[in-house]
Amino acid sequence: MSRIGKLPVDITPGVSVTRQGELCIIKGPKGELTLPMHERVRFEVGPDRVTVNVQNSTSKRDRALWGLFRVLLANAVEGVTKGFTKQLEVRGIGFRANVEGAELVLNLGYSHPVRYSIPSGITVAVEKNVVTISGIDKQLVGETAATIRRLRPPEPYKGKGFSSRVEFVRQKAGKVVNAAGVK
Repeated sequence: MSRIGKLPVDITPGVSVTRQGELCIIKGPKGELTLPMHERVRFEVGPDRVTVNVQNSTSKRDRALWGLFRVLLANAVEGVTKGFTKQLEVRGIGFRANVEGAELVLNLGYSHPVRYSIPSGITVAVEKNVVTISGIDKQLVGETAATIRRLRPPEPYKGKGFSSRVEFVRQKAGKVVNAAGVK
């Protein structure tokens, strides 16, 4: 049995989970998400919880799908109630970020400003040097944060670039001149 998959997903008040064929539709106060289910995964919607099951609980692949889809369903329920946020910090002299309409405009030391179009379902806010990415879909929020970070990852000598607020960028020592051995 899957340790994670066998746990039921509790439905918080204000959230409705409906089944439409192989689709699971989750509606809540922040929005609506649709989760397509795998053909080997079965789910039953109760009044206050959803249970996930698979066709063959002894198959290694089915157990993996069992846990995966249970977590995806739990993330969807949490997303429509609370939402998800990621924060990126931009470091460097002259490095700036601001939101113009549906685009994030970044000055990252290149000869031109980098324009990133914000995907639908994602909101981006900039306060000083912190870019906050939020939305109801955990996967989309994480992918958007990773794409923005990839535009200028932190470099190890001065720490310039995008880094997560929880990430520690280890700095390398620069070039050291050995004064005693220089002639």
